[in-house]
Amino acid sequence: MPTETIRLPARLHALAAMAALLERLDNQPRSASAEQYRGVVRQMQELLTEAEGEDSLAALLAIAPATAELYENLHYSQAGLCRSPLEDALNAEFAAVAAITAARKRPH
Repeated sequence: MPTETIRLPARLHALAAMAALLERLDNQPRSASAEQYRGVVRQMQELLTEAEGEDSLAALLAIAPATAELYENLHYSQAGLCRSPLEDALNAEFAAVAAITAARKRPH
């Protein structure tokens, strides 16, 4: 997580601490086993669900990319890639369409 300081209510401190841990795990992939990583993600899911509607949640997600990605994935069925910049999402979609089209044109 960046060193930017944000003020969070006490009820979000556990979420912020877990977000910092998730950022470290994402930046150092071999620092935890797959089961440990899944355990952190499960805890984060619960904490993010509890934080729904909190005004400060957006500020936390803005400085914690791994947590923001998890949050987005949790809400994908309702909101799609709601936290991803639109241009990046469109470019990814165009690239996927081009790759699929090219693959279909290749002889089998």
